[in-house]
Amino acid sequence: MTGWSLDYYQTATGRCPVREYLDALDDREAARILYDLDLLEEFGPALGAPHVRHIVGKLWELRTVGRTQHRVFYFAAPGKRLVLLHAFAKKTQKIPRAEIETAKRRMADYDERKGK
Repeated sequence: MTGWSLDYYQTATGRCPVREYLDALDDREAARILYDLDLLEEFGPALGAPHVRHIVGKLWELRTVGRTQHRVFYFAAPGKRLVLLHAFAKKTQKIPRAEIETAKRRMADYDERKGK
């Protein structure tokens, strides 16, 4: 094991968007994403295609296929941590710009509140 840990981003008010997304899914779909999250935790940045893809800057996506295509945006933080920022169901060929912007805002908020 590489020693990577997954951190679920929390808003300033204590909401955890990725956990909320997972909780809203049925058990089978959530299990698919959790399996892929386990792979991400085990292999960290070494986990390659088709599981992960670079988006922009430090932002990456974990790609899960079930009845729906799910995406979890994350980035690597100091201390061998992968911060899970945003999750959504991908319904179009291209990732909607609003989804990327949400993840980027959360990453900036995380960095600001962690004193980076």
